[in-house]
Amino acid sequence: MRQDDRLLKANRRLATKLLLVCLAMFGFGYALVPLYDVLCDITGLNGKTGRVDTEVAQVQKIDSERWVTVEFTGSAMEGLPWEFRPMQNKIRVHPGEIAVVNYYARNVSNETIVGQAVPSVTPGKAAAKFDKIECFCFSQQELKAGEAKEMPVRFVVDASLSKDVNTITLSYAFFNSDKVSAKRYGSGAQPASDRTSHIHPAVPVDELSI
Repeated sequence: MRQDDRLLKANRRLATKLLLVCLAMFGFGYALVPLYDVLCDITGLNGKTGRVDTEVAQVQKIDSERWVTVEFTGSAMEGLPWEFRPMQNKIRVHPGEIAVVNYYARNVSNETIVGQAVPSVTPGKAAAKFDKIECFCFSQQELKAGEAKEMPVRFVVDASLSKDVNTITLSYAFFNSDKVSAKRYGSGAQPASDRTSHIHPAVPVDELSI
């Protein structure tokens, strides 16, 4: 066999291998989409909540025969010298009713700092059914040195929430909005992303006989 023929066959084999590698990479990339969706559903990653006007929330049908437990967590991320936590760990609500809880934030530094809260919901499939009416995460929050304040979250769980979801967790991660300030406190910064009538009060779990 001539050298040219051997070289041609070697090139063809190489081209075939490269084609198979490309196909494998494409298949892996395509498979990442459903895998990512599964991961989000399990962990709540990117479980973005919805937003609804008060008028829309007030006309939702309330499922008074069903209870859903809503748990609350929150943390100030590295680079934000704040104390941040929910003032209630959990409540029980009827789907379709409006509920209100408060978070507490305090700036423990000696300078004014602006923060931005980023919410997430677990399980992921409940995120689209969790609508906020009022939330401190809608805008950046400024706290002066030593300042503390309570920040409300007014929300409604849509009555169309899947029947197999009995517990929802709302989490907030608070970031320092200023890159320079965040680095000074040890991290990079995260870029920024009424009426109370007819509100059905949420019932704390501790006050209920379950």
